[in-house]
Amino acid sequence: MSASTVELSHAAFSANRCPGCVSWSRGGLLACGTCHSIALYDPQKKIVESFLNGHTGRVNCVCWIQKKDCSNETELVSGGSDKRIIIWNIKKHQFEQPIVLEGHLEAVCAIHAVYARGSEDTVLIASASSDSTVRLWLRKNTTSECIQTLSFKNGFVLDLCISFLPGSSVPILACGADDSLVHLYVMQNEQFQKKQVLHGHEDWVRGVEWAVIGMEITYAVTLETVLAGHENTVYAVHWQSSFCQDGSIVQPMSLLSASMDKTMILWEPDEESGVWLEQVRVGEVGGNTLGFLGCQFSPDKSMILSHAFHGALHLWSHSSTKQNEWFPSVVISGHFNSVQGLRWDPEGEFVITVGADQTTRLFCPWKRKGESQEDTSLPEGATVPALGLSNKAVFHGELFTKPIHEEGKFSSVSEQYSQPYFQPLNLKEPPTEDHLLQNTLWPEVQKLYGHGYELFSVACNHGKTIIASACKASKREHAAIILWSTTSWKQLQNLSYHNLTVTQMAFSPNDKFLLAVSRDRKWSLWKKQEGFPEQSDFILYAHTDKNTSEHTRIIWTCDWTPDSKYFVTGSRDKKVIVWGDCQLSATNEKNNPKSFRPCSSLLDAGDSVTAVSVSRVLALDGSYIVAVGLDCGKILLYKWKHSKPLDDWSKCLDMDQRLSHTLTVKQLCWRSFPGRAGHNDMDNEDWIQLASSGADHCVKIFDVKRTDL
Repeated sequence: MSASTVELSHAAFSANRCPGCVSWSRGGLLACGTCHSIALYDPQKKIVESFLNGHTGRVNCVCWIQKKDCSNETELVSGGSDKRIIIWNIKKHQFEQPIVLEGHLEAVCAIHAVYARGSEDTVLIASASSDSTVRLWLRKNTTSECIQTLSFKNGFVLDLCISFLPGSSVPILACGADDSLVHLYVMQNEQFQKKQVLHGHEDWVRGVEWAVIGMEITYAVTLETVLAGHENTVYAVHWQSSFCQDGSIVQPMSLLSASMDKTMILWEPDEESGVWLEQVRVGEVGGNTLGFLGCQFSPDKSMILSHAFHGALHLWSHSSTKQNEWFPSVVISGHFNSVQGLRWDPEGEFVITVGADQTTRLFCPWKRKGESQEDTSLPEGATVPALGLSNKAVFHGELFTKPIHEEGKFSSVSEQYSQPYFQPLNLKEPPTEDHLLQNTLWPEVQKLYGHGYELFSVACNHGKTIIASACKASKREHAAIILWSTTSWKQLQNLSYHNLTVTQMAFSPNDKFLLAVSRDRKWSLWKKQEGFPEQSDFILYAHTDKNTSEHTRIIWTCDWTPDSKYFVTGSRDKKVIVWGDCQLSATNEKNNPKSFRPCSSLLDAGDSVTAVSVSRVLALDGSYIVAVGLDCGKILLYKWKHSKPLDDWSKCLDMDQRLSHTLTVKQLCWRSFPGRAGHNDMDNEDWIQLASSGADHCVKIFDVKRTDL
């Protein structure tokens, strides 16, 4: 099967909560550590080129290895909480076999690398770890070794940087530590020797970076200047990258700093006096977020980027008309914790996701071409009143300005201290993270009380009239499913059968059945009774028990086939099973519906099955297309067709490591229609789309070529 059978259409992610996890290459590619992966993102094209999956812990630091001739980088080095360092060789956005360095006893928190001895075959790497050591590594071609370990006893190095003494090939290493000092080491006789300690800081040194200018052969360390402008901890400093001009390398004197005060400052020396001055200050205003952990220049200095404490990327572009004017630009965004669930909307136009970061996000293709798309029935914003518990919607009619002659007059105290309503914006491009945070907070419509513990799963029927909910439970009384009316928001019915948490529920496409699977290793099927009062119209139609259940571990997931005949269950026991025929059981009076048996062979997926989804679009041969998500992060595609032989399952695809998640696949969902949302061939029946969410903080949308299945 060709590699183009599955393509990554879109990916949403955020940066890890680490100061050094973002690096911008001269080729324009942004390497960003996101959970256990490294995302390669192109800010100009606004697309994710690829994912580098190799770490088994959080990626804490990434760094492109810069070439001396200022050409585009091809190698990337990363360190993670798995105590490992990985060297990636990237060609055409694909990586060759990575080289893994192991030796640290704790998480790697800072890393830097340079090409040594005038050859790109030899790389000198410095890494700092929370085991209070700095290790020096030497990679020659495909072999690598640790050549030295520097101990800081009970201290920690928070950042480090390697360079070469001007006019020589002698490496010099700077380490910023928690003792408020910068430690300088110079290599002599193949070993780094401590030469100097720089005083001046009064707190932890979180960022160090070299900028080489001049070719002097005598070296001395002097204090150039103290830049004071931030109002909180400065987490990162970054020089503009050097470039080649008329055959010589030029190092611009432009310095970027990022702080927890939610600002970035661009510093440059005055041309006449040489005094370093603040040229530009950008950042966030308002909100309840924390500040920035890192910053980067684009290769040509036309853009600057920062990443915030909660993982959001912030991009500013330089105005082409005004010298010191910068404006926010569109950049990728996503969840900063596990993405627990997602769904396509019924029309297949957007994907909605929910995460453990307590946010709900809406993703859709941006296709506006200047047309007006205003809707005054939607809220303009939301606000939480003082001493209030719920956010209040602000609609178009509530946004008004008082006449001039009435300004300063207040009819009540509440008018004098009005709520800080957000101003409506007419967007001509996708919204920035600031706008999403402050202007797209959806107001609450109703609170539904009835469960004794936190909710674990919800489902809505296709007629949009009933919501089913279930909570965490260790007793039968708490494991009941509650049905709610979407018109009156009142409880319709309690469905009690399971003894432990109901992990997932799904209404059949024809809304006649409600399927529930549980931690107690059983599933239950509830049938809607026609002609009965709304309050009691679901009865227990079929179920499994200890004797009839084929699953031996917790059942995590379930889904229906598009014709409502069969349903699929997936379990921690690595099995995927198809059950039914529901329509045959409903019409056959002699058949005991409570004795449902599997109508498929038992599919062994090779790992714990955490998500299944059946496409509403059939394969060309009439088979059902089933996507299976595993605990290891892999996604498998199968075709299943009801037949008596045991070869009813046909494996179509095993997604490679580059496309897969690095942690548990939380949910899968097929688009209800053929075609590719966001493409010109939106109605092309050769393609179908699959959305996935994972514990690795990522949301991915795949284009699957139906004709190749």
